[in-house]
Amino acid sequence: MTYMIYINQYGWFDIMGQGAKETILTPALCRAARGLLDWTQLDLAEHAAVSRSTIRDYEGKHHEIHRATEAQLRLAFENGGVAFVDVDGMGICLGLSAPADR
Repeated sequence: MTYMIYINQYGWFDIMGQGAKETILTPALCRAARGLLDWTQLDLAEHAAVSRSTIRDYEGKHHEIHRATEAQLRLAFENGGVAFVDVDGMGICLGLSAPADR
């Protein structure tokens, strides 16, 4: 399972593992990814099998989320078509896939 796609300084795609960064999904990225998919908090909760209150509290910066919960949210977004990319800061986009050959 891909943890995130990284575009290095030469424009090549690299796949980074779970230990590459402590937190990929910030509250702002969570809201942005939901917006890209036109998902409500309830939609995300259902896709990720977490409670809506967890998403509401995280996006409202009331508390942090566990790594396992972050992984569930990230997987739900990725299954919905969102790719997390790091290009001088974390961002998101739709429909990005790493090329097979470099």
